Amino acid sequence: MMDISARNMRIGHLIDSPDIAPILAKWFIDEWGPWYGPNGQGNAESDLAECSSKNKLPICLIAVDENGQMLGTAALKTKSVGSELGVGPWLAAVLVSQEHKGKGVGTALVKAIEEEAARLNFPSIYTSTDTAEGILVRRGWHAFGTTQSLRGPVLIYRWQVKDTTVSTAQ
Repeated sequence: MMDISARNMRIGHLIDSPDIAPILAKWFIDEWGPWYGPNGQGNAESDLAECSSKNKLPICLIAVDENGQMLGTAALKTKSVGSELGVGPWLAAVLVSQEHKGKGVGTALVKAIEEEAARLNFPSIYTSTDTAEGILVRRGWHAFGTTQSLRGPVLIYRWQVKDTTVSTAQ
């Protein structure tokens, strides 16, 4: 499988493309049925509507191709699976369309969330996953602990925001 070329993919804020929210809501219900489904406690539409800023959490990013087709999404939130540990913020809701998995979309979204965390001056971010350990390890995330989700046990990872300032002192 070939990676999606960076020039063929655009990552932006959901708030700039509100017409995408209904598509994402369906994706969330399909992927996380125990939470967003008819018997779940979550409301996908409401959660997505809360992503109404670029400068305060929650922030939702979307990846689209050159034709505007949804490729994937990721969010930076104050709470997620694992919040009971008292840490945050959280990389959450990472989801890539089935036909684009394994093509670099997930990695690009994780990198974009890392950049958002740095822009917002968070010293570190966390995530819990039962599916994306490879991406996280390759990007320099470190195992932090474990917790339970509605789907079973998940690993928690921590990413330390790097200091990207350049010293001019000689």
